[in-house]
Amino acid sequence: MKIFTLFVAFTLACLALSPRAQALLPPPAPDGGYPGANTAEGTDALFSLTSGIANTAVGLNALHDNTTGTHNVAVGASALASNTTGSFNMAIGTDALRDNNSNFNLAIGFRVLFMNTTGNHLTGIGAAALRNNTTAGFNTAIGADALRENTTGEDNTAIGADALAQNIHGNVNTAVGAFALFNSTGPGFNTAIGDRTLFNNTTGDQNTAVGTSGFGGGPALFSNTTGRFNTAVGGAALSTNMDGGDNTAVGSGALNDNIERMVVMGSKLVFKFDELLGACHFHYRHKFS
Repeated sequence: MKIFTLFVAFTLACLALSPRAQALLPPPAPDGGYPGANTAEGTDALFSLTSGIANTAVGLNALHDNTTGTHNVAVGASALASNTTGSFNMAIGTDALRDNNSNFNLAIGFRVLFMNTTGNHLTGIGAAALRNNTTAGFNTAIGADALRENTTGEDNTAIGADALAQNIHGNVNTAVGAFALFNSTGPGFNTAIGDRTLFNNTTGDQNTAVGTSGFGGGPALFSNTTGRFNTAVGGAALSTNMDGGDNTAVGSGALNDNIERMVVMGSKLVFKFDELLGACHFHYRHKFS
């Protein structure tokens, strides 16, 4: 029995001294907790902190420059790295909100709100969403590359991959669906609901498009570039319109072969505007034979 006991003790001692049994990393000290309800884990996380309180930084250079900013959360390498005084921000993902120095922003994903400096009340979810936003505020982008190129446009909502991706300074746009209002740059006030609706719109404003492909045509107002004050509801409605304005098309395929300044519901023409008389004439036209 004594021999067995000595053997067990010797074996345990050898294991304790074996290099493979040693911990690869030392235990963290001071376990990430700092005064003022601050938490930092990672090389140079919260490196410059002075009086800021209730900050959480996890990752290399997370909240690196923060001095007096409070109630920030940064998870990921260089997340909120340049923030000094901004407060109430949350950045999750590498380089998320990296250049930020403002308040009330949410960024989730790789390089979301990457270049934002003073824009506030921003929400970006998805890789590169609102990536180039600098000073604009009150934008919401959900989906990879949504509102990616936006810099100064405000009050925009983009939901879907690449929705409003090329918008730079347009305001008050709403795009719901992948690639909706993809090429739009400004001035704004457009609403696009459905995959690729108003896809080619560049400077056309105050347009409304609802509906994806139908009757062999593209999504509603798909080809519109500079046309204004158009309303298209239904698959392929006003799909080929490029620069015509003041049109209303309701129904799948309505006004797919557009005549400017018309109102169509389904397959029948309801009103046609007479440029010479300045009046609307009522009659019917079957679109499909």
